[in-house]
Amino acid sequence: MATNVDLNLNRQTERHNIEHVSSIETPVSHSKQLSFVIWKSFEQLYPPGFLRKVVAETIATYLLVFVSCGSAALSASDEHKVAKLGASVAGGLIVTVMIYAVGHISGAHMNPAVTLAFAAIRRFPWEQVPIYAAAQLTGAISAALTLRKLLHPIEHIGTTSPAGTDLQALIMEIVVTFSMMFITAAVATDSKAVGELAGVAVGSAVCITSILAGPVSGGSMNPARTIGPAIASSYYKGLWVYFVGPVTGTLMGALSYNFIRDHDMSQPSFKLHRVKNNDSQVPDKDPLDAV
Repeated sequence: MATNVDLNLNRQTERHNIEHVSSIETPVSHSKQLSFVIWKSFEQLYPPGFLRKVVAETIATYLLVFVSCGSAALSASDEHKVAKLGASVAGGLIVTVMIYAVGHISGAHMNPAVTLAFAAIRRFPWEQVPIYAAAQLTGAISAALTLRKLLHPIEHIGTTSPAGTDLQALIMEIVVTFSMMFITAAVATDSKAVGELAGVAVGSAVCITSILAGPVSGGSMNPARTIGPAIASSYYKGLWVYFVGPVTGTLMGALSYNFIRDHDMSQPSFKLHRVKNNDSQVPDKDPLDAV
């Protein structure tokens, strides 16, 4: 009898231990599965090469703000050093250079409003917009702080503020940013555009529009280009204009070109001959990846 009782007790103890172990292992396995699913989802949203894109955007925006705001600050302090026209040309040229330098890596947006506009026309993942914007702001603020040290005692490091009323500056920023984004959308998203000239086209658009907008709004066309110098200079006059204006203008420009693009190929048009590869078809391009 004693043996049977001991045997039953041992069996009950083993069964209890097995149930206890299984109750512990089940949550662990579920946790591993959940972690695996989360990791796979993260990889889909942010592939391994995404970090390179973020770094490229940070560097490109840094150089954009460093050159454009540095030349603008020197021009404002003494036109004999850098003329206003020279500052506008420098701003356009740095955009051209950076498009050719990192356009094939990150798209060379260098502008949170441009990134948002590309996402609105489904040319950029929405999930990556906040990280791109953070990278662009980081580059812009870092460049402005660098300029503050280098150009001391200049107080305003390429800041932009309304010369007249806020409404005048707002309308100007909307119009010039619309023009810039309309051209950018054309050369960056349409496979039938002359993609090899994307850098020249966008840089020229920035240069031309900044010459016009400079005396009215400063010709920012870029929230990052405004917020960086504003923080470095502690100067925030009319700051909201340079968020609302560029965002509105880029959205309108991108949506407008997206509406008219590639609907009717029966009408002849004047266009430059583009360099083609051996394939007869030219694939549709990602934003600014054609350069």
